[in-house]
Amino acid sequence: MGDIHSTKTQSLDDLASTLQSIGLSEVPQFPNAHPTLNAVDIYRSHLTELLAPITGVDAERIYPVLSWTQTLEKGDLVLPVPALRVKGKKPNELAAEWADKFPTSPLVERPTVNGTFLQFNFKTEALKKIVIPSILKNQSSYGSNPTNGLKDPTNPAKGKKTIIVEFSSPNIAKPFHAGHLRSTIIGGFLANLYEGAGWHVIRMNYLGDWGKQYGVLANGYQQFGSEEELLKDPIAHLFDVYVKINERKTPQDKLIKEKKEELKGLEEKGESTGDLEKELTALIEESEDERARKYFKRMEDGDEEALTLWRKFRDLSIARYKETYSRLNIQYDRYSGESQVTAKSIEAAAQTLEKTSVSQISEGAVIVDLTPHQKKLGKALVKKKDGTSLYLTRDIGELLQRYEDYNFDKIIYVVASQQDLHLAQLFKIVELMGRKDISDKCLHINFGMVLGMSTRKGTVKFLNDILHDVGEKMHEVMRANKEKYEQVEEPEKTADIVGITAVMVQDMSGKRINNYEFDINRMTSFEGDTGPYLQYAHARLCSIDRKEQVPYADLLSVDLSLLTEPHAINLVRVLSQYPDVVQNTLKTNEPVTILTYLFQMTHRLSSSYDILRVKGSEPELKKARMALYACARQVLNNGMKLLGLSPVERM
Repeated sequence: MGDIHSTKTQSLDDLASTLQSIGLSEVPQFPNAHPTLNAVDIYRSHLTELLAPITGVDAERIYPVLSWTQTLEKGDLVLPVPALRVKGKKPNELAAEWADKFPTSPLVERPTVNGTFLQFNFKTEALKKIVIPSILKNQSSYGSNPTNGLKDPTNPAKGKKTIIVEFSSPNIAKPFHAGHLRSTIIGGFLANLYEGAGWHVIRMNYLGDWGKQYGVLANGYQQFGSEEELLKDPIAHLFDVYVKINERKTPQDKLIKEKKEELKGLEEKGESTGDLEKELTALIEESEDERARKYFKRMEDGDEEALTLWRKFRDLSIARYKETYSRLNIQYDRYSGESQVTAKSIEAAAQTLEKTSVSQISEGAVIVDLTPHQKKLGKALVKKKDGTSLYLTRDIGELLQRYEDYNFDKIIYVVASQQDLHLAQLFKIVELMGRKDISDKCLHINFGMVLGMSTRKGTVKFLNDILHDVGEKMHEVMRANKEKYEQVEEPEKTADIVGITAVMVQDMSGKRINNYEFDINRMTSFEGDTGPYLQYAHARLCSIDRKEQVPYADLLSVDLSLLTEPHAINLVRVLSQYPDVVQNTLKTNEPVTILTYLFQMTHRLSSSYDILRVKGSEPELKKARMALYACARQVLNNGMKLLGLSPVERM
């Protein structure tokens, strides 16, 4: 079919010529309709033009209520009559009356009345002539609509809107756990979605790279660290060091806590505490916790020796993260982190809170009482009694700084649902500080937990271990089919890609907020709606293309009237829906919206192969069917890439 990866677009002249051959003198136009990008927009505009005089309702009110249907049996578009709010007659009476008055159209059949709905079916000959060339000409841009991200769709010269997507955000020296994996997969998808919609996307990773735990880690490294091990596998080695130093620190912390409680008991009884106070002071002074506090204080004060070691940990960890991210098709524009938030921006945030009377002193600490605004938001602590700032203050400072740096139109935080309260408090506080202009642009995309995640190496779940285990399992599954396995050029590499697809598809298979069970056997199966099933569907289409080799130019000039079987017609109808599905996903922000569509489309496809045979067909019929399969491959490829997957061509 030619290069499936190239980006071309269908011109308005091409489309006008196609529509004239069908019997439509001009391209139906409507504000917010994009006929060269989305075939269904042509039908919506055309139906609006026909329905406005029949219904007596303004076209502006008709166009947005013409909806797609859940199943093909219910038509291609539907008009819910009650949504037009026409008074004087019952909606079912109006539906029947309007159906009777509906004129003959070159694009749509006469509507069917279903209660208070008018169901419209697209005429098949016209649909084939519109949809198949649209996909073949738009290629990798089919489904995306870059006008969504324009500041002013009527004047592209004003430029794109800017969106920051903050996602993944692991803690350095701690395992990249399942929660970070979910954030990475969902955030990567959202960044792709908005980029395809024409926004200027800034992919940001806000690392947990600051705080007393780095004092713990640095002291641990001095005792248990190895330069050689650090360079070989920084994340695993630093975690190992962190575990070892905590084995020493935990009993110390426990003893100190017990002694403090003992001291409190003596004070309450009015007994002498001198000896115990000395003992406690000595224990604290010699403890790993105190050594960590002092080390972190050196970092905060800009001590170059302390910062050099911290930078080394951070840089080596980021380099290793980048390798992992590239396996998931993710690159970041900026590695930010708690360490990058300046003391100046934190202090500025604290001062604004004070000046605007948003914050108040409570028992020596600084709090923001949000209960008068929203009871469930409670009271937020922004500064401890000892004057140290908390995450919340740091996040306020960082958000205000980002707005200054990027002047964004939207910011998405892809963070687990456990942080719902924290982010709701953050957005509310920023609003109360007088910055509703910023808080209105903030969106928290949350998600549920992954349950039952374990690797052969034990309880600690490093992402690379998880991907390695799934890749091995996938390789095992592929080897079971000896004949096919021998045809794969790089089986290990393919198994790795399909394994990553398996992990990502399982993660995206339900609504984000739902928890799910990490099931290595189910996710690597070719049965059911899994990642391997999607990859197999793509590889099969590539195989058909390789065997038959119909030149791209020939596909554009095929006789589409030869595609008469219901399987062919219904596949075209489903392919026409893809741009609408992508558009709807901008409202749901759910990867499952795209994934569900891809599975529905591939199910139709797999049930078509026996009926729409290519091998042994008449040359012209073969070319027509190849054009249809080329379109299915393009849509599947586009959808998989949007989800962040790497479609394979052989498996």
